[in-house]
Amino acid sequence: MATWLEKWDPENEQLWNSGGSKRAWKTLWITTGALTFSFSTWFIMSALVVKLPGIGFKFDQDQLFWLAAMPGLAGGILRIIHTFLLPIYGTRHVVSISTLLKIIPCVGIGLAVMDLSTPFWMFMVLAFLTGFGGGDFSSYMPSTNLFFPKRLKGTALGIQAGIGNFGVSLVQFLTPVMIGIGVYGASMVFTKVEPKEVTAVFEKIDNSKRVEIFSSLEVKVQKAIIGKVNKKALTDLLKGTSLKETDNVAVFELMPIPLQAKAISNIPPKVAEKVLAKYQEKDNGVHNKPIFLQTAAFWYIPFLILFGVLSWIQLKSVPVVASFKEQLDIFSDKHTWYCTITYLMTFGGFAGLAAAFPMLIKTVYGNFPNAPDPLVYAFYGPLIGSASRVLFGFIADKTGGGVLTTISGIGLIIGSTLLVTLGLVAPTSMEQFPMFVGVMLMLFFFTGIGNAATFRQFPIVFGHNPRQAAGVIGWTAAIAAFGPFIFAMSIAAIIKATGTPNAFFMGLTVYAVLATFVNWYFYHRKGCERPC
Repeated sequence: MATWLEKWDPENEQLWNSGGSKRAWKTLWITTGALTFSFSTWFIMSALVVKLPGIGFKFDQDQLFWLAAMPGLAGGILRIIHTFLLPIYGTRHVVSISTLLKIIPCVGIGLAVMDLSTPFWMFMVLAFLTGFGGGDFSSYMPSTNLFFPKRLKGTALGIQAGIGNFGVSLVQFLTPVMIGIGVYGASMVFTKVEPKEVTAVFEKIDNSKRVEIFSSLEVKVQKAIIGKVNKKALTDLLKGTSLKETDNVAVFELMPIPLQAKAISNIPPKVAEKVLAKYQEKDNGVHNKPIFLQTAAFWYIPFLILFGVLSWIQLKSVPVVASFKEQLDIFSDKHTWYCTITYLMTFGGFAGLAAAFPMLIKTVYGNFPNAPDPLVYAFYGPLIGSASRVLFGFIADKTGGGVLTTISGIGLIIGSTLLVTLGLVAPTSMEQFPMFVGVMLMLFFFTGIGNAATFRQFPIVFGHNPRQAAGVIGWTAAIAAFGPFIFAMSIAAIIKATGTPNAFFMGLTVYAVLATFVNWYFYHRKGCERPC
């Protein structure tokens, strides 16, 4: 079976109309289907981390953020590799093999979540392997760029990237559904503790009994409970006393009932369940239900096999061959770096927010009574960002990409500023949650516009050399794929240091200003160097 096409020139009208168009669109739809599952498998871990403590894994907040971040680190590294694979091995081999490789982390994660003795390092390895799903984007997009004429590049790239990005929304939307379906293996008991109900129970119990039971707990459990008290609240509580934070029992006795209930509710759910059982109350705020967390990973396997085989049978490769050394010439052009800055803002923002959104909801709003389930809301962001990318891919072909990237940057500046100035990421009540979700969805919308616009720009910025244009698309996508790692780790570090992610979104605002200026100066303003 031949791999390479003998001749390919999409700008040749005769070739395009005599079968070239049909082949290009067939390639687009097959690779777009495969790319959708690439994105889904890339974000499996970010959808599952919020459920791991509930089934018994004793990972702390930092470890959960690491698991959400690791796929981004892996995706970025593997995208750098993929940037150079296409001219060497071609579309058929790269897409087919990379699709089948994603079966490995799906099987591994499914087996790992069924065994509570699975160590953290194994989860980190599996999280890294989900990077297979993030890495191959830097082969898919350059491939599509080679198959289509200039007049359709924005549309084709917008369709592929936009629908592919739906994979992020798909994993976050279907995970809550899939964990209710048994495919392989036994169910696990998922435990959730409701602070409001624990407060109601504690109000029936004399404080001396609450303290007596607390004092009977292991010191490490006492320390964990006190450690869940907000630093400011703890400082205010101890003001005017001679107590230290390490005086666990005395501090607990001093805490008002709602604070006691909240602190116990926020330790690992299985541990909280054992603590609350000591109070011997029937309705103690603990809720258990069976789930099949492994199904959230296993259900992708048949689809990956399908698209892997289909790609091998149906796809061909465009004969644009270059050695690794020849492809390095893109780094001598300053516009490679300017394009990298703008795409890190747009796709880096999309992927970073998508990875961090569930944990952000859990961390920022999860301590309030009737706290929201992160996965109920998290999928809306990637859904809106993906939809706007598809829509504005068509618009970018009409208006050009430069103006839309500028609009995207302005939207991101406004949105991230609102999150800080309105106190939405340092909330005082659940009443702020709807506005928080609304502004986050606004950010996703503008990242989608920018993602469509930049991929319309790059083939024009490098229109003098289609092979370089494909390489720049792959390279910029590789750097932007570090978004999930940068966002998750930065947010985790800042929350640990300051208690809120405010400083992160301030930094995001500053970066968006820089990237928007770069785009406006070189690609949008009147008389700019490379208008597009």
